[in-house]
Amino acid sequence: MAEEMQTKNFIEQIIDEDLAEGKYTKIITRFPPEPNGYLHIGHAKSILLNYGLATEYNGQFNFRFDDTNPTKERMEFVQSIQDDVKWLGADFRDEVFFASNYFDEMYEAAVKLIKKGKAYVCDLSADEIKATRGFGSEPGTDSPYRDRSVEENLALFEGMKNGECEDGARVLRAKIDMASPNMNMRDPVIYRVARMTHHNTGDKWCIYPMYDFAHPIEDAIEGVTHSICTLEFEDHRPLYDWVVTELEYEHPPKQIEFAKLYLTNVITGKRYIKKLVEDGIVDGWDDPRLVSIAALRRRGFTPSAIKTFMELVGVSKSQSSVDYAMLEYCIREDLKPTAKRMMAVLDPIKVIIDNYPEDKVEEVEVENNQENPELGSRKVAFSREIYIDREDFMIEPPKKYFRLYPGNEVRLKGTYYITCTDYKVDEEGKVTEIHCTYDPLTQGGTSPDGRKIKGTIHWVDARTAVDAEVRLYENIVDEEKGKLNDDGTLNLNPNSLQILKNCKLEAAFKEAKPGEQFQFLRHGFFCVDSKDSTEEKPVYNRIVSLKSSYKPV
Repeated sequence: MAEEMQTKNFIEQIIDEDLAEGKYTKIITRFPPEPNGYLHIGHAKSILLNYGLATEYNGQFNFRFDDTNPTKERMEFVQSIQDDVKWLGADFRDEVFFASNYFDEMYEAAVKLIKKGKAYVCDLSADEIKATRGFGSEPGTDSPYRDRSVEENLALFEGMKNGECEDGARVLRAKIDMASPNMNMRDPVIYRVARMTHHNTGDKWCIYPMYDFAHPIEDAIEGVTHSICTLEFEDHRPLYDWVVTELEYEHPPKQIEFAKLYLTNVITGKRYIKKLVEDGIVDGWDDPRLVSIAALRRRGFTPSAIKTFMELVGVSKSQSSVDYAMLEYCIREDLKPTAKRMMAVLDPIKVIIDNYPEDKVEEVEVENNQENPELGSRKVAFSREIYIDREDFMIEPPKKYFRLYPGNEVRLKGTYYITCTDYKVDEEGKVTEIHCTYDPLTQGGTSPDGRKIKGTIHWVDARTAVDAEVRLYENIVDEEKGKLNDDGTLNLNPNSLQILKNCKLEAAFKEAKPGEQFQFLRHGFFCVDSKDSTEEKPVYNRIVSLKSSYKPV
C-alpha cells in the first residue's frame, strides 16, 4: 500500500484521504474553459488530468463553459473547444454545462450575501477602488459606501439588475477584510454593470458576476468535489472557500492547485496568438506552427501521443519548463508502429533508365512498415522514368557518400540496382536530369552474384506520381535568442514555414484522407492537411522529423 501511495501524484493522495474520511461518496471533477479563444497544449493537461481522475475513481467528469464575460466570448470558440475536448477523448456524455445557465442562482446568492451583511453596493470607480485597496502589508481604506444598510444595498442591487445605472457606475463588493494580507480578500468586486449581449442568455442580464464569485458557485451547484486548477489561483483559494462557506453549501467543493505546463519555444498567450492571426503571420488559430489543440490536430498529432506526453510530464506543484522535443518524441513513438512508410520525393530530379523498355510498366511489392508486418505490403508502379531526391545525387561526392553519383551503383528500394552513366545541367549548373542503366537480374534488390551495394535510395515512378505541396515547419519563435524582443514583440523565426511546391508522391497517396498520417521515407512523419488540401491539389504537413534531440530517461 505504501508503494502504491508513492506512485500516486499529490492530487490522487488528497482524493484517497477524502474518500477514506468519508467526505465524498462520488468524485466529480470538471474542466471549465472560458470561451474567449482556442485551447492550447496546457489546457490539454487540465482536460486529461480532470477526466483521468474522474475515470480512475469511477466518478463523473463535467465539461462546463465558464461564460461569465461576454466581452470576449464567441460561438466560434465554444464550438472549437467542444471539438478539442471530444478529440482528446474526454467523454462528457454529450452534456455540456454553461455557467450562464446559473445566472439566476448567482444573483440569488449575491442577494443572500447582502442580507447576511456580507456584500454591499459601492459607487467608487474602478480606479478609486484600486487606489484604496492598499499595497503589500499596507491595509486598504474602507469604501465610504461599505456601511450601507441591508435594505439600501438590496434596493441598489436590484436597480443595477434593472438597468437603472450606467456601466461602471456601481459594483457589488464582498465585505471581507480591507486589512487582509491577501489582496483578493480586500472587499473584491463580485458583480458589475455591463450592457453586453451574451451568446447564451442574450440581453436578459445587464449585470454579470466576476469569475472569482461565479466559479465556486458553479462548482457547488454541480456537486463538484475537487476543483482542480493551476497555481496562479492559489492566492484566490481563500476567496473561493469564503464564497462556498458564506453561501452555506452542504458539500462545498475543494480547490486544489497544480503547476502549469510550460513548453519551450512555443507561444500559448492568447493576446500574442491573436496578434499573429490578425497580422496574417499565421493562417488562423489552427496554424500548425502553434500549439493550440486545433493546430496540433491539424499538424497530425494524435490524442494518444498527447496523453503519453502528459504522463511523462506528470503532476506536481513545482513550476518548470518542458522541452518541446519531448512532445515530438511522443508523437514519433506513437506513429512509428502505425504509420505506413511510403515514398515521397520533395526536391525531385528526373532519372531516365536508358536500357529499360520504354513501354514497360511493372509493379513491385513494398512493405508498408518494416517494424509492423501486420500492416502488410502494397504494389508500387515502376517504369523507365522515375524521380529521386536531389540530395541523393552528387556530381563530385565526398568520401563515404553512398548514394548516386557518376559511375556509382545504388539500389532502388524494393526493385533494381541502377548505375549513373550521365547527367544534364542547366545554365546555372543545376542538375536537371540523370541517366542510368539498370541490372535486370537484380529485381527485388538482390544480386545473383552477391555483390554488395552500400546505398539504397527511395524513388517515385514518374508516370503515376502524385503532385503535392509539402509544408515543413519549425518553431515559430526561437527561445534561445529570447521569445520576446526588447520592445515586447515576438522574436519570430523567419524559417518557421517552408513550402515545397513540386513534390512527387507515389500513386498510393491518391487514396489519402484529410488528417491521415504517413511516414515519408527518410523525411519524417507527415499528414494530409485538413484545411487546405484538396483532391486536385493535395497538401501535406510535416508532423515531425525522424531525428530526435530528446533522450528518454
